[in-house]
This record gives sequence, C-alpha cells and structure tokens, in this order.
Amino acid sequence: MPAVATIPLNPTIAQRVAGLDQGQRLRLALGIVLFVAIAIMGLVMGRQAEWRVLYSNLADKDGGAVIAQLSTLNVPYKYTEGGGAILVPADRVHDVRLKLASLGLPKGSVNGFEMMESNRFGMTQFQERLTFQRGLEGELTRSIQALSSVQNARVHLALPNQNGFFREQQKPSASVLLSLYPGRTLDRTQLAGIVHLVASSVPEMNSTAVSVLDDTGKLLSSPPDGSGGLGADAEQLQYAQQIEQLYSQRILDILEPIVGKQNVRAQVTAELDFSQTESTTESHTPNQTPDSSAIRSQQLVESGGSVSPIAPSGVPGATTNQPPAQPAAPINGQAQTVAAAGQPAAGSASAGGKRESIINYEVDKTVRVVRGATGVIKRINAAVVVNNQVSTDGKGKVTSTPLTDAQIEKMSALVRETVGFNKDRGDSVNLMNAAFAPIKDEVVDMPLWRQPEVLDMARSFAWPLGTFALAALVLLGVIRPAMKTLLQAPTLVTSDAEARGNQLDTIEGEEPERPQLAGPSEPALASAAETRLEDARKLTRDNPAAVANIVKAWMNGEAPT
Repeated sequence: MPAVATIPLNPTIAQRVAGLDQGQRLRLALGIVLFVAIAIMGLVMGRQAEWRVLYSNLADKDGGAVIAQLSTLNVPYKYTEGGGAILVPADRVHDVRLKLASLGLPKGSVNGFEMMESNRFGMTQFQERLTFQRGLEGELTRSIQALSSVQNARVHLALPNQNGFFREQQKPSASVLLSLYPGRTLDRTQLAGIVHLVASSVPEMNSTAVSVLDDTGKLLSSPPDGSGGLGADAEQLQYAQQIEQLYSQRILDILEPIVGKQNVRAQVTAELDFSQTESTTESHTPNQTPDSSAIRSQQLVESGGSVSPIAPSGVPGATTNQPPAQPAAPINGQAQTVAAAGQPAAGSASAGGKRESIINYEVDKTVRVVRGATGVIKRINAAVVVNNQVSTDGKGKVTSTPLTDAQIEKMSALVRETVGFNKDRGDSVNLMNAAFAPIKDEVVDMPLWRQPEVLDMARSFAWPLGTFALAALVLLGVIRPAMKTLLQAPTLVTSDAEARGNQLDTIEGEEPERPQLAGPSEPALASAAETRLEDARKLTRDNPAAVANIVKAWMNGEAPT
C-alpha cells in the first residue's frame, strides 16, 4: 500500500509563503522592505532638528575658521546651496554664536591696523607704507559699515609720496564704494558725514577730494570740481518740501479733531528765498565826558625866549606861596582864562615864547555786519478741503450735510493762525467744503492655497503627510495583495497525498481516470455510478482527513480546493 501524507488543517506562515509563486514572494518581500524603510525614514526625519542660519556671506578664511571651531565643539552643521550660509540646529544658534564670539570669530573679511602687528623682519619702507595704507582703508571700511543702511563698503586711498619741495607735493584723495541694504537710502547729511569721516582720517585731505559711489556706479557726493549747484538745488528743494509738509501736518492736526480723521485734505505751497545777503554798518558816538573818555595820545610843545618872572602878589603867607592851579579846558567848547584879566597866566611864555599842548582822545566806533539767513519764507499758499458732516440716524441711514458759512469762516481763521498768515507778504488761504467720494476698500480675494498661513502649514506637514501617504501606498498596493494571496494559498501535500487527493476530482468528473485492477472477485463490467461510489468509499478509508476537510468545506459553503 503506498505511503500517504496527511494534509494539516492549520498550515503555518512558512507553509503559506512556500505555497506562493516566485513573483508573489518577490512582491511581498519588496513591499515589506519598502514599508520598513519608509517607517524608519519618517522616524528619523521627524526627530531631526530644524536648521537655522548661523552666519552668511562669510569670507573663505572666516568660513574655514568657523567650520573648524564647530567641529571642535561637536556642533552639527551644513551648507546652503552654493555655500552662502552655514546652518546649525535652531536650538543651538545663539549658544554657538556666543561661543564663537568669545573666541573672536568671525574676524571679518576686513583687516584694520592689526595688519601692522604681523610685520616681518626685513620689511622695506614701501611694504610698510603699503601695509599702513591697507590698514587705514580697513579701519575706514569698518567705520562706514557700522552705519545701519550700509551693507558693504570699500575704501580706496591715494596717498602720494611726500618730498621736500612744498610746491610739488600732491594732495591725497579717496574713493568710497557703498552697497546699501535693499530699500535703504542715504540722505545728504549721512553722505556729508561719510565724506567728512574719510577726509578727517587722512592728513592734508580735502573733503572735495572724496568721491562716494553706490553699487550702481552713481555718484552720491558732490563733484570734485566744485560744481555743487545741483546739490545745492536738491538741498533747497528738500528743505522746501519739509516746510510744506510741516505746515500741512499742522493744518491736519488742528482740523481733524473737529471734522474727524480722513475728512480733511490740505496742501501748502511755500515760496522761499535762498539768496544770501550781507550788510556792514559803522556808527560813531559823540564825545563823552572827560571822566569816561580814554586818552589815546598827549603832546606838550614849548618854544620861545626866556620866561619873565612873575612878581609876587597878594597877601604874604602860605596861601600866596602855593603854585597856580592847572588850567582845565573842556573837551567841547571854548577855553577858559585862568589868570586874572590883564595879567599873563602863571608859567606862560613871555613875548616871543610858545607853548602847545595836544591831547588825542579815542573815538567810539561800532561796526555791525549782518548776514541774511537763507530759506526765508516769502509767501505761503494753503489749500484746504473739508468733507461734509456725515450723520447716521437710528435706522442706520447716512446723511451728508454741508458746512455752514460760519463754520467755514471759523476753520479758515484757524488755518490762517496755524500757518502764520501775513497779508503784507501776500499769503493766501483757501478753505472749501465738498463731499468726499466714498473710498471702497478693494479686498483682494487671495486663493486659499496662496495664503501665507496655509503655505507655512503645508510646509510643516508636508514631510509627515508625504511619508504617511507613501507608506499607505506601499501597504495597500504591494503588501495587502500579497497577504491576501498568502491567506488563500493551497495547503502543501506530498506527492503521495497529491495522488490520493486527485481521486476527489473523479467525483465531479464525467470520465475519471482510474487504474484497471484485475481481480477474479470484481465484475468485468460495472456501471459508472458504482465505480465512483466505490472510489469514494476507498478514499474515505485510505485518507479520512481529506474527506473530512471536503465535508467541512461543503458545510461552510466554500468551494473545495
């Protein structure tokens, strides 16, 4: 009797996998590998830190020093596309910057006077002068880059050699190239400050010898030939605009609390006088009293013959022996006679003698020089438009009411006082009342997919959702069909069991193939029904387990395998 292997009722996973064909097994293995790889990649990327910019636009020397120090500190880093910036984890940006700053990094691509510290032995005078010039250029560059509007700067100095001939000495000059941040500008005062900074840092340099350019090649400073007319006109225009804006803002500040915000418009035109005038006045004061006057010079001249003695007169005694009093003559007016009438003055020269006394006094003089101020207001014209009064009743109806003549006159008086109205110089103020056109705020309906909030959310969830979608695609498209086939795989049997199991198909077949067994006890001719019945009975005796499975399948309504 041939050997028969039993068919297991509950086959193992290995037996089910072995029952698959080669293509199904390959797809199942590939799906499992992809799913595991996606899961691991999602976990790794989910735990990866966010990268932030540590430094950008570094020179190669500074970048190499920073990278070397990051490697020493065990800080992970990476570059952006093109190597323009160094990225580190977001939670360590400030910590790393402070540590690198304590180490003096980055030093900056501009070197100043520290270049003089590395002078080597045997340096020539030309090399020393060149190093000093480069150091001075670096220091000026650092100072200019300290301005908030300047992104980058370069300074070129032309320092000629000084010789012993004063007439042949050349003056130094400088050129400054500026790169500003996007949207930033430099006003005239800032440009003048840069020019003055460079000119003051180099001996014997004039401010007119400093040229300032921007990164587009446009000259920002005044031309070196002294033709600063355009610059003066620009400054005058800017000053006029500032005056007009000041007066316009004053009008708005005084009228907006009355009529409401956005209900008044004002424009002021100022006519200014930028001509320069100078006047000199010299005045003399009249002669002052002798006590308060100052003597500039005094001259006494005596000439002539002998002086005749003066006979004593008067009552003898001490009073008579006193010398005569000094004659006093007023500054203005006739001289007074000191001696008595008919007698010569004491100490006067005799006939043929001469005595002159010349006294020069200081003359009071006042010199006044008056220079007229530039930018004097010659005339002001103000135009003001006020909106109608808008009121809303209880039902929500909006009513627009014009202003009365009294209100317009009061507002005009306020405007005249605000701008300093002067009728003598021809000022004019015109205030008009009119209904303003309604302003409709056009709301731009931005699509949902273009809104910044949606874009930020999409960026934050893009990687997790993409990983989940890819994993679901692999699970449903590759692994699930393979697992379904695996669960429906046929039970493995040996070759003898297959031979016995084939007898089951003879029950449904019309012409089954069966071996011809010759025996004296079997009839030679048998009907087909009896033959099938006998085969079924024999299969039941030889392989009861297979028959039990067949009956179980019939009871469950499943097709027999």
